[in-house]
Amino acid sequence: MAENSWEKEGLTKEEYDKIVDLLKRKPTDTELGIFGVMWSEHCSYKNSKLVLKGLPTEGECVLQGPGENAGIVDIGDNQAISFKIESHNHPSAVEPFQGAATGIGGIIRDIFTMGARPIANLNSLRFGKLNNKRVQYLFKGVVAGISSYGNSIGIPTVGGEIYFDDAYEGNPLVNVMSVGLLDHADIATATAKGAGNPVMVVGAATGRDGIKGASFASDELTEESDEDRPAVQVGDPFLEKLLLEASIELIKSGALIGIQDMGAAGLTSSSAEMASRGGSGIEIDIAKVPVREEDMTSYEIMLSESQERMLVVPKKGKENVVKDIFEKWGLHAEVVGKVTDDGMLRILNDGNKVAEISASLLADEAPEYTREIKKPEYLQTIKEVNREKIKSDNFSEDLLKLLSLPTIASKKWVYEQYDHMVMTNTVVGPGSDAAILRIEGKNKAIALTTDSNGKYCYLNPYRGGAIAVCEAARNIVCSGGRPLAITDGLNFGNPMDPEIYWQFKNSVQGIIEACQKLKTPVIGGNVSFYNESPKGAIYPTPIIGMVGLLDSISEQVTLDFKKEGDLIYLVGKNIDELGASQYLELKIDKVDGTVPHLDLDLEKRVQKTVRSAVKEGIIKSAHDCSEGGLAVTLAESCFENGLGINVDINQPISDEALLFGESQSRIVVSIAPSDLHKFEKITASNSVPYMEIGTVQGRKYKFNELINLDVGEMKNKWETAIEESL
Repeated sequence: MAENSWEKEGLTKEEYDKIVDLLKRKPTDTELGIFGVMWSEHCSYKNSKLVLKGLPTEGECVLQGPGENAGIVDIGDNQAISFKIESHNHPSAVEPFQGAATGIGGIIRDIFTMGARPIANLNSLRFGKLNNKRVQYLFKGVVAGISSYGNSIGIPTVGGEIYFDDAYEGNPLVNVMSVGLLDHADIATATAKGAGNPVMVVGAATGRDGIKGASFASDELTEESDEDRPAVQVGDPFLEKLLLEASIELIKSGALIGIQDMGAAGLTSSSAEMASRGGSGIEIDIAKVPVREEDMTSYEIMLSESQERMLVVPKKGKENVVKDIFEKWGLHAEVVGKVTDDGMLRILNDGNKVAEISASLLADEAPEYTREIKKPEYLQTIKEVNREKIKSDNFSEDLLKLLSLPTIASKKWVYEQYDHMVMTNTVVGPGSDAAILRIEGKNKAIALTTDSNGKYCYLNPYRGGAIAVCEAARNIVCSGGRPLAITDGLNFGNPMDPEIYWQFKNSVQGIIEACQKLKTPVIGGNVSFYNESPKGAIYPTPIIGMVGLLDSISEQVTLDFKKEGDLIYLVGKNIDELGASQYLELKIDKVDGTVPHLDLDLEKRVQKTVRSAVKEGIIKSAHDCSEGGLAVTLAESCFENGLGINVDINQPISDEALLFGESQSRIVVSIAPSDLHKFEKITASNSVPYMEIGTVQGRKYKFNELINLDVGEMKNKWETAIEESL
């Protein structure tokens, strides 16, 4: 073994010494590679596990929490929803099309290995500013990869979000979420148990693509990262469709003990984790693994992350059931080993032993670290807003500029490339607060969203983490749903940096407290560290994927104003604050100021109020106030039907804060005049501040005496901004 070979596997000298001590000998090259991927951050969560233990993971609706391929929540009628979010940041930075495409493929496999049929995908993306040619290349490549894979496999991409900021220029974020529907009786687990039961590799053949991808994801991007293209897998959505159908058929056959996707760390992680969960061992002969390249070593076969593969443990004697199902779909299904009762992961090559390690040692006993924390120095330079420097002399022009920012502007150029209507269950697609899908054969529906604001988390990680949860829940409520649970995609820089780890711990604490208050448990997710480039670390970006339930599809709500004469109300309150806002950055070209105040008790009451009004059938439109403030929220509600507004608000706060401040816990709703008394009774009963702020009328956007614009002109600026930036 070469000197310092542990470094090439992403291990420290201390970790290597621990391995030698535990094995009572030096590891073989294959064993060291196995430890390298299994003890990487990507697989072991060694720098995050202790912090994540504080997340609330239980609730009335939770059927499966963290620890499996994906979480599951109950939606009644013996049906359930499985969902999860994961990142594919590093692969997408060096090969955007395949990085994004295989991110979609991997998360879909996590869903159908739970026994669920995937019914929708969402994504949450971050890029640098679009005036950069490299960023344009990454942006176009990622969108093409998502659309190619999702469209080809026939699963609708129904929602998501995209931000553009210099902080992500050298390290884009590609977080993808998949959602599946299943019956309680079909829940599957990734467990290997029952000594003598066969272990089978099914799906595609194994190649050299993606080797050490888990280790690649656990390191910083450098100027040389383009040389790591072999660590990026290559996906085949048509093959994945066959694998999906075969796997669901197998799960329903009754022949199955356990099934797991060969995702990060491939055959290594799937075998070690399945054995550890079952309190058993697994013996595999890699000479029996179907390969598509010659002379592959045991190291390469065990660490390959070739796509569209599963590890399956059927009941003994049911091998032919598995083979028949997979051969019918044109896929490999080979017995490569067996379950044992000795707790060991034993790897043979044509009968010769090349690795033997305790499965629990690999899957559950990686080192767990609590890193040093330090409040970032940059927070000492954060300043309160100098109101004199940002006074506006033309609010109409300011609003048009905000609507033209790619972060705020319509993402139509993106989502028109996605098929969001395939399967025909999409009721509300991309562009509203949350997507809505009907549950086929039932009267109910689900609402889906992803949310985060990296700027908020950069300036105040605790509050930013809490706001991400609250905004996701508001988006579900604005769409008519009852928030059920979340999955989190936690994207941060290098955890060895005390300032980065401080951001991480505080962001997670914010998520914990918001989830506890709103009763939205965390049923799974993903931690992605080392999101840095030579330009520095990204903003701390904890992304929240949330699912909500509509008891009746008739309760669906969208953001657009429906009819002239309807009354416009603001639920919540405007506060005289401009810190961390898009408007402030527009004026001073800098991310600065105090993150908007958040009152979790008020947040809960605002959401309860709007949900109650939805249940009463009196809400005609609802839209969460977020980036760009109240002025942008109102504008977005005008665009779908081309309706104008006449808004008149008299409040003792600055005009800038009234129009563009990003105060939290605010929802704009419209109601028919005949429902005024019903609505005000509901708001008063919940002790929630509210005000009637105007009416829907004409084709002009009028806000006090400050803004007077043609809605068509505004919509054109908003709709074409991204395309014109490319």
